[in-house]
Amino acid sequence: MELKVIDKSGTDTGRKVSLSADIFNVEPNEHAIYLDVKQHLANKRQGTHKAKERAEIVGSTKKLKKQKGTGTARAGSIKSPVFRGGGRIFGPRPRDYHFKLNKKLKRLARCSALSSKAASEAITIVEDFTMDKPATRDYISVLACLEAKDTKSLMITTDENNNVYLSSRNLRKSHVVPCSQLHTYDILNAERIIIMEKALPVIEGLLNKKA
Repeated sequence: MELKVIDKSGTDTGRKVSLSADIFNVEPNEHAIYLDVKQHLANKRQGTHKAKERAEIVGSTKKLKKQKGTGTARAGSIKSPVFRGGGRIFGPRPRDYHFKLNKKLKRLARCSALSSKAASEAITIVEDFTMDKPATRDYISVLACLEAKDTKSLMITTDENNNVYLSSRNLRKSHVVPCSQLHTYDILNAERIIIMEKALPVIEGLLNKKA
């Protein structure tokens, strides 16, 4: 598959790049995608949730009423979960949600996601550009020229292009990531994928690893 290269003003540069079939033209593996997205979302969870159980409630331990003869259920403490203000039964406790996935499976998931976007013609190759300083207004102009201003976009840059990232932080629908941090969730969550020309061989090098 070949895509034309455009500059940041949306003008065709007259050049074309070939997308690797091993990355952008594979049969999507939906289960691999599911596992990679599930791991990404699970690893973002802090796991600091906590509810007080019966033993942790501060309150009187005095028996509320006599054991029998009241016509109601037995009650031994105001901290019982059946009373308002009592402890919670089997409440959440702090835990770690992280789990491990094999590198080959994660690589397959990323290739599957990129192939899906390539099949739907949602990938754009843009000529490398830099910004002298962070400027959100200038970055919005670039997105407008690339016809991605009003859509959820993901721009993949080289690792050293920091000003482009800083210019996009205030935009809700735009996300900029270096190619070394590319993830399946970010690819699927975007409607348009914009790849800088120099980042393309880096992506192919990372995802073509056999180990």
